[in-house]
Amino acid sequence: MADFLIKRGDLRTTKWVDAAPGPLAAGAARLKVESFALTANNVTYASFGEAMGYWNFFPAPDAAWGRVPVWGFATVAASKADGVPVGARVYGYLPISHTFDVTPVRAGAQSFMDGAANRQGLAPIYNTYIFTAADPGYDAKLEAEQMLFRPLFTTGFMIDDCLMESGGPVPETVVISSASSKTALALAHCLKTRGQVDTVALTSEGNRAYLEKLGLYARVQTYSEAERLHARGLTAYVDFLGRPSLTADVHNALRDRLVRSLVIGVTDWEGNRAPIALPDPQPEFFFVPTYAADRAKVLGPDVLNARLAAATKSFLKASRAFITPEAATGQAAIDAAWLNTLDANVPPSKGLVLSF
Repeated sequence: MADFLIKRGDLRTTKWVDAAPGPLAAGAARLKVESFALTANNVTYASFGEAMGYWNFFPAPDAAWGRVPVWGFATVAASKADGVPVGARVYGYLPISHTFDVTPVRAGAQSFMDGAANRQGLAPIYNTYIFTAADPGYDAKLEAEQMLFRPLFTTGFMIDDCLMESGGPVPETVVISSASSKTALALAHCLKTRGQVDTVALTSEGNRAYLEKLGLYARVQTYSEAERLHARGLTAYVDFLGRPSLTADVHNALRDRLVRSLVIGVTDWEGNRAPIALPDPQPEFFFVPTYAADRAKVLGPDVLNARLAAATKSFLKASRAFITPEAATGQAAIDAAWLNTLDANVPPSKGLVLSF
């Protein structure tokens, strides 16, 4: 049994540590990790690990190191918890470890939550494990797509809802940075489905042709063209890149047409993030769990979940046209996948699905 650990002060420094599991505590369950996706979203978890508490979900014995969370499938290997039977399969938030222990609470027919002390106060969306046998969103034929996109599509869906439904100025154009990232593609899909808003992709020169072929964006521009950006009508900027100089270019180019500026992620995790003075509107950090909880209060959780489930199923099928899952197995493959993801060396047309 082994854990994949990342040095919190240097994300390129990693190691595998043998970690023989101890006796299972009363009320606990031991999950065996089957497979998981690795995307730029996981780099964001590591980049914001201190500020947003992502390192706290699966703490390492040495605080200088961390276990970055991923999304995937696991099987209950042992259990002393009511309602969590051995052999049950779950989807949820995992460490890159052969096994890990949870303390199930609120176990029901569809899911349970991890009530471990270190996860108190952390967003419930990350602490919930869904039984695949009772999951209305599960499709055995789309497991890879679920690992790659399910949490990312939720983010894209919630951004779309925030921009178009939450009562503020409704943009006619949405500009999206790091437009080839999977969450950006999910957002672009949601906006295109609406059919009432233009989307402008901002990307690197190397990804331009790929995005132009997809047909998800009305227009594709490179980062070097951002200072000359133009847009139709009221405009929102959705930033997945996290590069202040690009944000300044967008704000200065759009000026009075810009009505929202949302910060989502940091795919440019090594770039200079020193703040730059910007004309209004000032950037807002968009945190999905908080927004989703607020929308559930307004719409009712059943209505929100039904909308999300229907949109997710539609997108997962559509995603096959522009993302090909690529499976790899073993510690060396996981090492390589992490470094390639850090360095943005994974082509946007591929989605990494890993296992031990």
